[in-house]
Amino acid sequence: MVFSSPLFLGCFLPVLLAAYFCAPRRARNAVLLAGSVFFYAWGEPKAVFLLLALAILNWRAGLAMSSALGAGRAAAARRILFAGVAANLAALGIFKYASFAAENLRALGIPAPDPGIALPLGVSFYVFQCISYLADVSRGDTRAERGLADFALYVSLFPQLVAGPIVRHRQIADEIAQRREDVAGFADGMARFGRGLAKKVIVADTLAAAADAAFPADISALPQAMAWFGVLCYAMQIYYDFSGYSDMAIGLGRVFGFRFPENFDHPYCACDVREFWRRWHMSLSSWFRDYVYIPLGGSRRGTARTYRNLVVVFALCGLWHGASWCFVLWGLWHGAGLVFERLAGGARRAEDEAPLWRRCLGNARLWLFVLVGWVPFKAGTEGYGVGYAVRYLRTMFLGNPGHGFFSWWPALGATAPFTLVVLAAALVICYGAPARRLCPDGSSAASRAVAFALFAAAFAFAMTSGYSPFIYFRF
Repeated sequence: MVFSSPLFLGCFLPVLLAAYFCAPRRARNAVLLAGSVFFYAWGEPKAVFLLLALAILNWRAGLAMSSALGAGRAAAARRILFAGVAANLAALGIFKYASFAAENLRALGIPAPDPGIALPLGVSFYVFQCISYLADVSRGDTRAERGLADFALYVSLFPQLVAGPIVRHRQIADEIAQRREDVAGFADGMARFGRGLAKKVIVADTLAAAADAAFPADISALPQAMAWFGVLCYAMQIYYDFSGYSDMAIGLGRVFGFRFPENFDHPYCACDVREFWRRWHMSLSSWFRDYVYIPLGGSRRGTARTYRNLVVVFALCGLWHGASWCFVLWGLWHGAGLVFERLAGGARRAEDEAPLWRRCLGNARLWLFVLVGWVPFKAGTEGYGVGYAVRYLRTMFLGNPGHGFFSWWPALGATAPFTLVVLAAALVICYGAPARRLCPDGSSAASRAVAFALFAAAFAFAMTSGYSPFIYFRF
């Protein structure tokens, strides 16, 4: 079930809200848990058993670890942690990477049948939440959840179940146990949901058609201008698609009394790769920092190991996004960018101290870097492979022999002017200052009025046009 679908907007959400707020307060967690399981089972009826099995496994592991720590048996707690993390990674490996592993074994001449296991929706997100829970319990950063129902609610909360943000148990443990919903929170949450819905159905879905047209299976006739136009549309599509989902998830969480962490902070405003990753998919980048980069040694064990840790973390980050070498290449590209910045940058000037011309130059470099990186990412999403990404990049920078710079344009028909208008608006609004002026965030009457106007427009779009799944549903 997709947030932007008529089924969700016109049926599921109104029914769940009515059931939730009509239920006595002590029963609201049960209503929300039932609604979350139903939401997931609607699209993945078989995979819901994996979700529930992992919930039970991690709940038991957390309790056992807490008991061992309370009894002073630190070694036993470490063994439980290792076993629990291994079980989570094994589930992720089997359901997400088994076919990828078989494909690579066959490429090496080793017979390996394709297991043909379907990828469960959101498995990467809820597995990472479970791992963070076990790690935090072992560190004493969060308490072990005593009730299975409460832990299952943490793992399966439908607003962020499928595509994040990745929520850590300590961030919402108190709200699971006791929270207060109010009219202001409901209004703010629905306003945030409206902004996210507009990002998805008006901006991302409009630009998706142009991006897909510019990434045909056969790129032998693709002109240079269209290659650049296509990757620019894709950069805007994936940002508004994913940040739109995050806005909807955070808004729905607020409606039900939860405060989920922010996931995006205008990443295309960044002036370098380091800043970009402080603004892009923040819950994932902080997860890798806290549970992979720092345990590997972070930047504490010398320059060479710091660079190695960065490359390893971003290679894993790429692989997390999908079982394809294209995603690994995308991750390595960003890891190499961070290493190069450390090698070339020295002491980095604070953002607000840098002169405007330097920030503009840095932002232009960042755009070029990110656009190049999106090419293998898009190729991996479409299942094209690394060779396709290399050919596409060659077309971007060298052109196609026999085809002029503007010799081909996608058959967008009557929607072409609207697409260009949407792209121009998206480029402006992806910067923080214009976004705050055009669509103010907060609890003021003006911001709510703008948000509900966007919601009305987006609702009309969703009801009268086709809808597409969110890009990160595939990961």
